[in-house]
Amino acid sequence: MPVPSTQPAAERKLLRDTVQDKIRDAIMDGTLEPGERLNDDDLIAWLGVSRTPIREALAELARAGLIEMAPNRYTRVAAPSSDELLDAYRTLGVIYGGVVRLAVPRFTAAERRKVVATLDDVAARIDADHQDEVAREGSDIYSMWADACGNAALAKLCRATTDGLAFKLRVPELAELVPAEVVRPEIDRLRAAVLDEDPIAAELAMEAIHLLPTRD
Repeated sequence: MPVPSTQPAAERKLLRDTVQDKIRDAIMDGTLEPGERLNDDDLIAWLGVSRTPIREALAELARAGLIEMAPNRYTRVAAPSSDELLDAYRTLGVIYGGVVRLAVPRFTAAERRKVVATLDDVAARIDADHQDEVAREGSDIYSMWADACGNAALAKLCRATTDGLAFKLRVPELAELVPAEVVRPEIDRLRAAVLDEDPIAAELAMEAIHLLPTRD
């Protein structure tokens, strides 16, 4: 039978996704540093693929906020700035307040234990003035909520936006702009809500962690 004409496109997309994941991981773990220029020839040599999947992957990463591109000028890793931090942080709160509300009633016992352990670790790092470590692992921390929310559309939105938003938190002014004395008690409230299987309390705590206005 004739080979469907759409098959090569599907294969290219798979290769693009593989390239995208490798570049994304290198950005998130600091191998590729903020502001670093990304040269096509260097990426081709590193990844062992042609220019087309690399350009496609870079375009997707630009849409996610991890890459900055200016035609005929530069392609570089995004450089987070303090001016963007609060908007990004509050946007995460808007998204993940709803995610948490959906996820909390769905957690298995094992998932609940994992979430509580993660929240305990986050709290300990904040107590030790290591907010920068929490920010570096932020994307993975958020993903545990999205993975359990049971809403495919919302999970897809999270995958498309969380990396770029969480990356914007990696600035030296984080502790100043997101005060530990405000965030820390809300983490305890979120932990308690998870254990109590209370989705509304969990949603409110997550929103408060992200400095969203409180409700009357």
